[in-house]
Amino acid sequence: EIAVRGGRCFVRPAEMAGAKIKHSELRQAVRDLQNRGLLHSARWAAEQLYGLEDETPEDTNNAPPAGSTPCATPPPPRTADDDDDMELETPILSAGRGIETRGEDETTGVWLGRGCTPDRAGDDYVLAKAYFDLGEHRRASHQLSENKSSLGRFLRYYALFLAGEKRKNEEMLESGNGGPGNGASGGGPSSAKNKNASSPGNNANAVNPELDAIEFDLRVLLEDDCFPNGAGGGNAARDASQQRRPFSETKNDPFMLYLRGLVLLEKDRKAEAKSVLVKAACGYPCHWGAWESLLPLCASVEDARGLGLPNHWMRKWFFAALHLELQENRKGLQAYAGLVLDIPASAIGVVQMAVGHYNMREFDRAQSIFEDVYRADPYRLEGMDTYSNILYVKEDAAKLSYLAHGAVLTDKYRPETCCIVGNYYSLKSEHEKAVVYFSRALKLNWRYLSAWTLMGHEFVEMKNPSGAIDAYRHAVDINPRDYRAWYGLGQTYEILQMPYYALYYYQRATRLRPKDPRMWCAMGQCYESEQLLMTVAAIRCYQRAVTWNDMEGIALAKLARLHRESGNEKAAAHYYRLNLTRLEKEAPESNETSEALLFLANYYKKLNKFKEAERMCTRLLDFAGPEKQNAKALLREMRNVEDARAKDGVVG
Repeated sequence: EIAVRGGRCFVRPAEMAGAKIKHSELRQAVRDLQNRGLLHSARWAAEQLYGLEDETPEDTNNAPPAGSTPCATPPPPRTADDDDDMELETPILSAGRGIETRGEDETTGVWLGRGCTPDRAGDDYVLAKAYFDLGEHRRASHQLSENKSSLGRFLRYYALFLAGEKRKNEEMLESGNGGPGNGASGGGPSSAKNKNASSPGNNANAVNPELDAIEFDLRVLLEDDCFPNGAGGGNAARDASQQRRPFSETKNDPFMLYLRGLVLLEKDRKAEAKSVLVKAACGYPCHWGAWESLLPLCASVEDARGLGLPNHWMRKWFFAALHLELQENRKGLQAYAGLVLDIPASAIGVVQMAVGHYNMREFDRAQSIFEDVYRADPYRLEGMDTYSNILYVKEDAAKLSYLAHGAVLTDKYRPETCCIVGNYYSLKSEHEKAVVYFSRALKLNWRYLSAWTLMGHEFVEMKNPSGAIDAYRHAVDINPRDYRAWYGLGQTYEILQMPYYALYYYQRATRLRPKDPRMWCAMGQCYESEQLLMTVAAIRCYQRAVTWNDMEGIALAKLARLHRESGNEKAAAHYYRLNLTRLEKEAPESNETSEALLFLANYYKKLNKFKEAERMCTRLLDFAGPEKQNAKALLREMRNVEDARAKDGVVG
């Protein structure tokens, strides 16, 4: 149960969890992350801190020394059952002790830059941070050219990385030629010819120009215990002959490791990136950004368990998020239900639970949770795009309009806001306006997955298959686990009457959502097409859809028809009966109902089960049209047969 109290969204369980997370740990993490410009991770930690129960005197007395920070080292190999017994507090390393024992990193792998504060980092760091906060990333990086502190080093290269990313995005927006997804996996027509003008331009060759220089310097800083004076920006090899001095503050720096992981991801070196990001998470577990970057690199939960992740309470949050990422929604919900007991007012956990319900198409439950969150924090935008998707599916125009109006007043130029407004216009069938807003969201953040997928849906509605294919391909390039984009590609190619391509994309979607009956129904329809005519394969797909509780009844109707056409009347009657039971509750006077009744009436007549046949015919008499006349004819035939039998009995 969720309750709103004092601006917080609380979970009210029967019994609160006994394990505790230290306020001091999260409070220090917020400071460390803010000092390095990692604002999203800082916000995550701050929201978790705010979500904890009020601090007790015992927590205050056990607070770590000033300047110390949470850390953890990789544990020995663990089993799947170890998660329930893990420690919820990270060991604390005194900053003073770490700095006094220089050179210790060579044997223990400890990060000696722990506890570095803005005061220790120097006035040039303070000035550079001011530039960084104003978005002047190159200026901030240049200002820190001579700074040797761990804070200064990280901010220098992180600012340079962001400056390169900004330039890459500008190049992508300036170019109108194609995009990274124009060469479709699995083939298909290129969408470059008829690219919709509203879709943001993309340059497939646009790259961050700073990656090579950053990656070279980070490798030297992290692996060597000395660095040339004044080197950096790719000049380390050229200045190798210069005087070298000990510089251990950046060796094993978990934030530097995180940045290197981002660089490796941009260069598509995923195996190396995974190894580096695991070290970053082990070195500073309260940095959610490192864990989040690992999510798309884990093929399964078992794969993640073998990474040697730290024995820390953040591990549970990571695995809960991974379950949702892998579409293991029921397990994800169970995990988050336990986590929100440790942090009872955690909006993060509650929103993720709503996302899990949304993924499982439990829209009423998801909407209820989102409404509680929105009531507690009416200016929140994170996750509200998913809330707008729910309102769109439920066709709740009034609430969607209210949500869109509030989002525009909060921040008109946020990707989430543009997505919400786009959904509003789509619900009003103003698809051109919807595309404009989804395109605006992508100009603000070209990696905004939801906007690509939704824009593809709009192009389908506008009968623009080339634009839809381009949008969906961008979505799967960004996140190959987006089943909605794979499904959209299948639908688009099906519209183009290219069933082989459609089948390939439906299969990709089904592998991601094997328990989703819609995926199996789509594959079944593909196998039914005139080009394929694979009836047996279609029947198997529809049977899988029935197994996974096809709420829309498509699979039952299809199975009944396919078995009838193949001459298997017994199987057809079985599925007609099942479908009729469903239709009696949902659509008792539909064409499907009359079709089922007529077939069953004829089937029972052939088996000489006249009572059941008469019952079906009697129900058909309530329908208008030819069904009623057919029912009357069947009733006359059965009465004539019964009369003839009666006469034969009298004569005998």
